[in-house]
Amino acid sequence: MTPAAVPWSDVAAQLRPFVARRVDASEVDDVLQDVLIRTQRGLAGLRDEERLSAWLLQVARSAIADHGRARARHPIADPDATPEPIAGPTDADADRAAFQALAGCVAGFVARLPSPYREAITLVELEGLTIRAAADLAGVSVSGMKSRVQRGREKLRALFERCCEIALDARGKVTDVTPRACGAGC
Repeated sequence: MTPAAVPWSDVAAQLRPFVARRVDASEVDDVLQDVLIRTQRGLAGLRDEERLSAWLLQVARSAIADHGRARARHPIADPDATPEPIAGPTDADADRAAFQALAGCVAGFVARLPSPYREAITLVELEGLTIRAAADLAGVSVSGMKSRVQRGREKLRALFERCCEIALDARGKVTDVTPRACGAGC
């Protein structure tokens, strides 16, 4: 099959739901465009035209994984995001306020982690992927991803504790955050 004979709009329509389930809605078009470019470049090397669908899905998986890796290497905090207003002083609101105080600076701490841990924490903790989905996206085993997440959490906690004094309640929830002097490795 030659690239000119491929109905690109049909290919895009079939791949869009697959890509949309795996990336943020705002990034579907970018990833889909990358998939179509890779497809056009690699179509000449396709040996078995009957396996076109499987090959297209593999190209899409590869583009999605590369996209996830690139996002993990360069996490960007949303500067326009505003925290929810706190209505009243309940325990849930106090927990939320403490969480928001930490959440505002998490991206900076995650960016300071070594690459494999930064990627794992970004995928699992910040993007909310399951360990299995993150492992598939990163191209590592599930046990490897579990190890990376666990070690990443330990390193992240050490970074937090170096920069802030974090008070926890009996349930292990954050109750207070006090920044340390900048000489403590912030």
